[in-house]
Amino acid sequence: MAQASAQISPSAREAVCEALNQGVAETVVATMLAQNFHWNVTGMGFGPLHALFQTMYEDHFTAQDDLAERIKALDGHAEGQLSAMLKRSKIVEHDGHAKAEAMVAALLAAQETLAATLAGIAAVAEENGDLLTQDLAIARGQTHEKFAWMLRAHLR
Repeated sequence: MAQASAQISPSAREAVCEALNQGVAETVVATMLAQNFHWNVTGMGFGPLHALFQTMYEDHFTAQDDLAERIKALDGHAEGQLSAMLKRSKIVEHDGHAKAEAMVAALLAAQETLAATLAGIAAVAEENGDLLTQDLAIARGQTHEKFAWMLRAHLR
């Protein structure tokens, strides 16, 4: 049965916040990855890729805040150390020295990872009766799947 945030048990809150912190960490790393590639992309596809990468990092910047604020709404602690996020994240940093196609492939992998992580957050939220987090995670996952589709189209 769905419950308001104030009615979710402490153990349920802890589980949901842990999952959300994973999502924040990966979103932060993906944000920087997209911004790094935005700064460093070159070649014939520069214009559209530069714009797409900017759209992505701007979206992700807002998403990290939405996810962290959901943690706070659940009375959890939003982890904010970059070193901890890098350690936790399944998405890895890149030095930005790559051809455009490799950048697109790296961002595609990041978007697919984020979509899977957010589906996992939605499942944890559902198991714990937190429909608001479930809804947020599903919407974010759909956004990352759309970015993945756009990136995949560049590689075909």
